[in-house]
Amino acid sequence: MPQFTTVTSRAVLLPINDIDTDQIVPAQFLKITDKNGLADALFYHWRYLPDGRPNPDFPLNKPDAAGAQILIAGDNFGCGSSREHAPWALLSFGIRAAISTSFADIFRNNALKNGLLPVVVDPDTHRHLIEQVRADPNARLTIDLASQTLSFPGGQVTFPIDPFNKTCLLNGIDELGYLLRFENEIAAFEQRTSFPS
Repeated sequence: MPQFTTVTSRAVLLPINDIDTDQIVPAQFLKITDKNGLADALFYHWRYLPDGRPNPDFPLNKPDAAGAQILIAGDNFGCGSSREHAPWALLSFGIRAAISTSFADIFRNNALKNGLLPVVVDPDTHRHLIEQVRADPNARLTIDLASQTLSFPGGQVTFPIDPFNKTCLLNGIDELGYLLRFENEIAAFEQRTSFPS
């Protein structure tokens, strides 16, 4: 899993409420098992015209979006089915964090398990960020996981994350990697508590 410590980046705006996982990655791409092969599938039906050309009006296709690592989404981002391909596609495209007023639980859990940080902010901060990025697409946001802060020109807010997921992201490990950090302690415990053969 990619480590997440601090990201400073421009943000791309997609402030539409209730974007579901089928819109993030349509069903025809669910046979793909390579996490790095889903960038082209991200928002496929929105990003491409019927003839296959990129839709110039879609936010991720605009020049300002190139290289942006932060997505500012609408409320209830990632609702719908539980497909893990949704965070895979965002990460493959280069998005490291998504900001919203709320995330669907299954999407949030899948995101955290794959190194994508969901950042929840209050509605006023959300509106301010959208206005700020619309006014200046080159505005830089900084997300610092250790301090759980989101900084933007003229302000800073904190965001919640549970300690376990925070530890995993900061160290670039999944649940198994977390357990393996205690391999020596587990072995010592087994030796102390094993029954004689």
